[in-house]
Amino acid sequence: MLVWSVIGFLCGVAAYCFIRVILTGFYVVRPDQRAVLTTFGRAERLRAETPNKSDDPTLSSDERQRYIYPTVRVIQPGGPYFKWPWQRVYKVSIATQAADLVWDPTKHQDTIEAVTKDNLTTGVNGQIRYRVSDQHLYAYLFGVASPLEHIMGYFVSVLRERIATFVDPRSESLREDGKKSADADSVAELSEGVSINDLRKNLPLLNAYMEEQCASTPGRYGVELDAALITTIDPPQRVDRALSAINSTRNQVAADISTAQADAEQQITMSERAVEIAANNAEAEVAPLRKLAATLTQIRQEGGPSALQAYLRNMRVPLLERTSQIVQTVRTSQN
Repeated sequence: MLVWSVIGFLCGVAAYCFIRVILTGFYVVRPDQRAVLTTFGRAERLRAETPNKSDDPTLSSDERQRYIYPTVRVIQPGGPYFKWPWQRVYKVSIATQAADLVWDPTKHQDTIEAVTKDNLTTGVNGQIRYRVSDQHLYAYLFGVASPLEHIMGYFVSVLRERIATFVDPRSESLREDGKKSADADSVAELSEGVSINDLRKNLPLLNAYMEEQCASTPGRYGVELDAALITTIDPPQRVDRALSAINSTRNQVAADISTAQADAEQQITMSERAVEIAANNAEAEVAPLRKLAATLTQIRQEGGPSALQAYLRNMRVPLLERTSQIVQTVRTSQN
């Protein structure tokens, strides 16, 4: 009886080892995945205790000392691979994914609130596209408990700071260069510097700034930001109505300035044309006199005073033929 018990025990152990080692010991990695193998909880390293990307230019000197991660061996797509029972496989998808800006595992929210430089509370919505960096899998798997949550918190913090200090670059350049003349639109923009309007007009600049500031996220959390898509900036309803009134006034001011500038340019053009016409008329009247003076000068130079008197006598003949009365004045000399 004892022999059969021992045999049954050994058969059970063999069956367990077969199921635990053979059947569950093989695994595959899909093309969109990367894997990291740990032995007794320790990830396999390519070079023991070698900092990962310690010279990353996207990290500051302080961050390079803080975010020091070893370089782990990354298992590429393929298989089947074999692992022992005391080993564990961490599979991570490196496909590009999207997450709403309002995503937060700790609470439900429909928008992200941010305060502008005008102390106006506005709502921000959008998406971010991200993917796990296969060069920083240690930071993603073992660096932080929830990498995506850290990424969203970091992104929202940078976004709020940028919104609080955002200034329209075009308006700022016009203010700095006040000596240069501005067109009607520029004058209208400088008349009101509403930050929410500036943000709405410069969403591509805001997205580009967020992508630049989040370039250090792979070295921090192992997540690479692919794109920031901030789509809407909506202030509260009362503020939105006030902004609509301000925008309507600014548009009316811009239209009035454009109309006045067009009228002024038209008046200037008409005045220039009138001066040009008057100058042409005066030139036309003066031209025959100049020609006659040149002719008389030439006759006097070539023929002398007698030739000039003969020319004048000949020129009087047609005039005498058309006259009806001639008055002759005799000048007497006084002794």
